[in-house]
Formats: sequence, C-alpha cells, structure tokens
Amino acid sequence: MVKRAAIDYSLPSATLHMPHLPLTSLDLPGIPKLRSGKVREVFDLGETLLFVATDRLSAFDCILPDPIPHKGAVLNQLSAFWFQRFTFTPNHMIALQFELPEGLEDFSDQLARRSMIVRKTEPLPVECVVRGYLAGSGWKEYQENGTICGQQLPPHLELASPLAEPLFTPSTKSEAGHDRNIPWDECCQILGEDLARKARDLSLKIYHAGREHAAERGIIVADTKFEFGLLEGELLLIDECLTPDSSRFWPADVYRTGQSPPSFDKQFVRDYLETLDWNKTPPAPSLPADVIEKTSAKYREAFTRLTGVELVA
Repeated sequence: MVKRAAIDYSLPSATLHMPHLPLTSLDLPGIPKLRSGKVREVFDLGETLLFVATDRLSAFDCILPDPIPHKGAVLNQLSAFWFQRFTFTPNHMIALQFELPEGLEDFSDQLARRSMIVRKTEPLPVECVVRGYLAGSGWKEYQENGTICGQQLPPHLELASPLAEPLFTPSTKSEAGHDRNIPWDECCQILGEDLARKARDLSLKIYHAGREHAAERGIIVADTKFEFGLLEGELLLIDECLTPDSSRFWPADVYRTGQSPPSFDKQFVRDYLETLDWNKTPPAPSLPADVIEKTSAKYREAFTRLTGVELVA
C-alpha cells in the first residue's frame, strides 16, 4: 500500500520541524490497523508494517487522557537516530520517508516525523531490561530482599547508586496490564537458552554504547528496555530504542545518590500523579497545562542533547 522512497536515516544538522497538532489516535482508510498499543498505532502494509508514534502517554500502565505535544515525533526520530548509530546490530527500520497512496494525502501532516516503515518480525515474548543504576522497581525489590530479579547486590546501597556492572533483568510483556520481572532461569525457559543469551548479550552491548554516547552529552542512562524480534532466524532490534519512554534519563550535572534525580522521561508525570488521590486504575486523571508543557520540554531537551538537533514546532 505504501511505496518506499529512498531510505534516509540522517537527521538535519541544525533543526527539525515538528508536527503542528498532537495526535492521540489514527485510522488510515484502506490500510488495516493491526493494533493500538500504549503509544503506537501499527498498520499492515502487506510485506511490511507502518509504525506511527502518537503523543499518548501512559503512566502506571494507564493511558492518560492528555497528549504530550511532539512526544511521538521525539520517540520516532530518536529511535531512528540510534538505529542508524548502532551498526553492529540489525534492526527493523526500513524507511522514514515514503509516499502515501492516492487518497491519503490529507494524512501527510499527521504522519510526518512520527512514522516509519519497518520489517515484520516475530517479537520475543520478553522485554530485555538493562539496569546500570538502582532505581524504580529494582530499588523497591532491593529494599525488600537485597536483590534485583533475584540477583544479589551488595548491602547498604542507596537510591540511584551505580551498579558495579549493568544487569540484564528481563520481564514479561503486557500491552494492557503490568509487566513482571522474571529471573534468568525463567527467561531461558521462555526463549530457550541460546536465544536468551543472544538477547542478553546484545542488550548489554547496546546499553553500553548508548550510555557512553549519552554521557558525552551530560545524560546518565540509568536503565532502559529493548525489544527484539526474529526474522528468518536473525535477531533484530525492534520497536523503539533508548527513548524517554523506554529509558530512565538523568541529567549528570545534578545527579546525586540517595535521592531520585530529576529526569528527562515521564517520571515527572509519575511524580505529579503520586500526589493525587488516585488508585492507578483507569480512568486516569487529566494533567494540568504546566505539567504537560514541562513534560514535552523534557522530551525535546533529551532529544536535542542526544542528537545535537533542535526541535522546532
């Protein structure tokens, strides 16, 4: 349904123009939609898929009613940046630029910057989480048991403490409910030991490369999650990569152990929601205008720091 144009992974050297209006959902006449995830709309193009990153935001596994302007474009363009940079691993991206079939020209503004054509793969039923610092659910487990996903850690660590070595801590995948951290043995049972080792080793390699690049730009990658898929027996990096939605980004200049650092991700929204009398089940509450704008600004700043490209609305 969609004709491929010349593949161009490059970003402009100075500025990148963003879509004008937020996008919360999308239907394309004549193109079947396979699913609506927490963030992405996925369309079936026959031999390939069309991924469209909306401006939806989820927190505590609930989709919030308010979009975050430019968020989808940040996720899409930043993933493309990493896909291009990590030449040591194949990924599912085919093209960021393409021509729409006749009759869909009116959707060009909605698809601009936030969409890409990708290969069809068989996604692994496990999320590949890598943790370099003690935070989030890992910090909660450590406080209770001194472990992360069953892996013993040294005593007396503080919140946000760096780990001696990054840890691979896989989890189950859920589009609607809560993901569940699983031990290495269970990961091997689900994937098979050989495939589990490949996914683990590649996750750690990508994390190290991304963390090194981010550190040069004043960002600490505290933790992140990757997804992989199989295509004709080859393991491909899929979905998104090292974005503010899939990662915990901290500004290095204000980072301190023993406290939750400010972040470039949606932790800002989570912190606001924690102040409300809300039981973390749908429907989620609306966000104030200042929280929406500050969250959008954090996403844009993370993108600009990591890529060197300024986003212009």
